Amino acid sequence: MPTNLYGPGDNHHPTNSHVLPALIRRFHEAAEHGDASVICWGTGTPLREFLHVDDLGEACVVALEHWSPTPGDLTYLNVGTGVDLSIRELAEAVATATGYQGTILWDPSKPDVTPKKQLDVSRLASLVWRARIPLAEGLATTVALFHRELAQHLVRL
Repeated sequence: MPTNLYGPGDNHHPTNSHVLPALIRRFHEAAEHGDASVICWGTGTPLREFLHVDDLGEACVVALEHWSPTPGDLTYLNVGTGVDLSIRELAEAVATATGYQGTILWDPSKPDVTPKKQLDVSRLASLVWRARIPLAEGLATTVALFHRELAQHLVRL
């Protein structure tokens, strides 16, 4: 069971994408237009963890090569970083990665949803696997890929 994923293949659609690619698009557009502020939903306090898709691929290989569940054991592995951050911290990181320098405003009239979603990744860690791509690095490469895809008209604004 993977946590929230991001990276190559993200859906940056304005209305039906997940939180991280939606924020990348929103902050990119705000930076391009010179917007003074970006409004994000809720209070920014819910906690989430994010995993780069390349880390998921490596985790799958490790699991296939080294995991042998015993009979009666649960037959799933959680795949994540085991580290969460607030949506506020995520928005700030995306703003930095996209070069947006304006103000982030929060609309508490919009839902915050589940306060915390973090996986227990101890089973996978026992196979000596840990995520290797830090969020800042993964965001930088994901934003760069987003810009390349925009230039190639693979993403429409």
